[in-house]
Amino acid sequence: MASALAAKMGFNSLLRKQARNFRVRICTMESEEEFNCEVKWKGKDLFDLVCRSLGLWETWFFGLQYTIKDTVAWLKMEKKILDQEVPNEEPITFFFLVKFYPENIEEELVQEITQRLFFLQVKKKILEEEIHCPPEASVLLASYAVHAKYGDYDPNVHEPGFLAEEELLPKRVINLYQMTAEMWEERITVCYAEHRGRTRDEAEMEYLKIAQDLDMYGINYFLIRNKKGTGLLLGVDALGLHIYEPENKLTPKCSFPWNEIRNISYSDKEFTIKPVGKKSNTFKFISSRLRVNKLILQLCIGNHDLFMRRRQVDSLEIQQLKAQAKKERARKQAEWQRLQREKKLRKEAERARAEMERKLIQLQEEAHMASEALLRSEQTADLLAEKAQIAEEEAKLLAQKAAEVETEMQRIKVTAMRGQEERRLMEQKMLEAEMRALKESEESERRTKEAEQLKQDLQEARESERRARNKLLEITSKAINAVAHGLSSSYSPVLPSDSFPPDLSYSRENLSFDFKDTDMKRLSMEIEKEKVEYMEKSKHLQEQLNELKTEIESLKLKERETPLDIIHNQNTEQGTSKQSNFKKVRSQNDLRPRRKMILLFCMHQNLQNL
Repeated sequence: MASALAAKMGFNSLLRKQARNFRVRICTMESEEEFNCEVKWKGKDLFDLVCRSLGLWETWFFGLQYTIKDTVAWLKMEKKILDQEVPNEEPITFFFLVKFYPENIEEELVQEITQRLFFLQVKKKILEEEIHCPPEASVLLASYAVHAKYGDYDPNVHEPGFLAEEELLPKRVINLYQMTAEMWEERITVCYAEHRGRTRDEAEMEYLKIAQDLDMYGINYFLIRNKKGTGLLLGVDALGLHIYEPENKLTPKCSFPWNEIRNISYSDKEFTIKPVGKKSNTFKFISSRLRVNKLILQLCIGNHDLFMRRRQVDSLEIQQLKAQAKKERARKQAEWQRLQREKKLRKEAERARAEMERKLIQLQEEAHMASEALLRSEQTADLLAEKAQIAEEEAKLLAQKAAEVETEMQRIKVTAMRGQEERRLMEQKMLEAEMRALKESEESERRTKEAEQLKQDLQEARESERRARNKLLEITSKAINAVAHGLSSSYSPVLPSDSFPPDLSYSRENLSFDFKDTDMKRLSMEIEKEKVEYMEKSKHLQEQLNELKTEIESLKLKERETPLDIIHNQNTEQGTSKQSNFKKVRSQNDLRPRRKMILLFCMHQNLQNL
């Protein structure tokens, strides 16, 4: 079956070679593009075409990467494309990526497109944990990434939540802390606001300057074995070769700088490093595949060539390109400063215009108010004139009414003379009414006296009732004491029924005994209830802590744990961490719920301060 598959792949490769051209897909960090390639093209022909389409002349940092049999490979420049082990597909997919990293980002990267491609690739490697980044550095890098995308911070535009859809921090950093997305965004925004005044290109360069100081920046790792069969890691970067322990990619056990290496070679799976000193021991290791050794040697040759080139005087062409790029950056910086000044002047003009518009609106409002006041004054004058006319008409009516009143008075005088007889009759009736009123008053006084007598009798009756009740209570108390005395002396006297006054009736319902043990039972029940509530709260708090710990552990990616994370876990298991100390204090002391909440708050603050 394997031979049939190989034969089929060979037949497909033959058909593709017989064709006049073939298509390739080039994927950069920002876009994808397809090209038509001729069968006779070498890797350099395709690479130069891609660089021309991107406007890139700093070509020595980049390469075309592809994957074959789960192994990363780079397209060789001197060989034909179809003669290499490229994927048997149409179109063939290549990734235009950074292959070699500079020693000093700021000095060596000249073109903006070069800087942009480096920025995007390094950012992707940090977010995907291919480069280990401490949490505090992750926040700072995220702030520069935001500045590179959005420009200067503007609180009116960049309101809370504007980073909700952005991927800015490695998942390892997010998962290691009990912080919400809003808390992370707040910390990133604080740093972002401090970068105000930088261009987007400067933000990208600051990002790269911080990233190049990370321990895993620019290093290609390969799994190897020494002669004893011990697993190790070989790191290849711009400065030389480094040997690491598999679990520690941050600190190399030993290093071979390029200027101290005489020769590098491989034979099948065995790779040999010969140092410069004659007495120095040769280092040999074994890789997993021959293809891996080829890749290691290819990276070593490229990094060594760049290492030597950096220590030589730049060629005239590169000096001209650098001078041109420097001049272009100065021009863009001056243009950016001019735009900033224009932006500032435009804002001041807009502010002055807004102020003028505000004053104009204020004057318009004042004119409108004056117009309304004038209108009200005219209306008031019209009303006063109307009132004067009405007053004049009223004066005429009053004069007319005065004349009518005079006439009426004459008529009343005549009528008064006629009414004297009637007045006499009325006086007689009034006298009779006064007599009846006197009789009613005497009757009222008599009724009042009777009511007062009844009140006095009622008060005396209540006093008698009170004395009788006290007497009854006294007799009852004596009877109870006699019964108690009889019980203590094994004697039970019978209280005769005629010992009570005949005018009082004894009822058991009128006696009440206040037993204090009832209150004690109620108090005991309340205390027991508070105990149960306290135990439930303590249990709930412990469950919350356990759930919080479980949540942190479930979010942590074990395969991405760094050595620092592992050391922290070991300390926690041994009981030397701050959180474990708090747990011991809680387990040894019966703390109140309020103090437990204080400890929980302290733990939360410690996690936030990490």
